[in-house]
Amino acid sequence: MPQAPLYEQIIADITASIRAGTLQPGDKLPSIAEMREQYQSSAWPVRYALRILEERGWIVTRQGKGSFVAPEPPA
Repeated sequence: MPQAPLYEQIIADITASIRAGTLQPGDKLPSIAEMREQYQSSAWPVRYALRILEERGWIVTRQGKGSFVAPEPPA
């Protein structure tokens, strides 16, 4: 069975942490550099995952500040 693309794994990990309460509304996510190291990847899958999470309402990204769990993430 083929493995899911890395960006999908990142999305699944972050949404699972939000659903479990490990990440709370307003919490700062690790930086792109930290996630690159954690997932042993280039920046592209991390940036793509963050963009999708923002489009879906899970996170908000502030230029120069980072990405944060949305005040009211989806249920």
